[in-house]
Amino acid sequence: MIKTIIYIAIGGAIGSVLRFLMSVFVAKFWSNQFPLATFITNFIGCLLIGFFIGILTKNQLEDSNLKWFLVTGFCGGFTTFSAFGMENYNLLQSNNSLMAFGYIALSVVLGLLAVWFGLLLSR
Repeated sequence: MIKTIIYIAIGGAIGSVLRFLMSVFVAKFWSNQFPLATFITNFIGCLLIGFFIGILTKNQLEDSNLKWFLVTGFCGGFTTFSAFGMENYNLLQSNNSLMAFGYIALSVVLGLLAVWFGLLLSR
């Protein structure tokens, strides 16, 4: 159990740092109100979780430490769905309903497509 927690913690730390670096990088090139860094992070995270699950399943590693590290740890630390919820709340509170609903629709549809594509890539 302790070993599993360590794998999750290390993966989560790496994912969290990469999420932060993504926001710093995007901020250098994007100053619009649309939360592009979170959007990109969620899209990449969905793609990766689909890919990782596909590869792990194909190699019968669904219950391995690699799954805990990559899926629960890294993807859990990297993706930012709680930030997504807060950003949409803020957009709605600042009367940017159209942008909020566009962001929600794009994130959900492209996120699902990215999971599907990640699974496809793993085959």
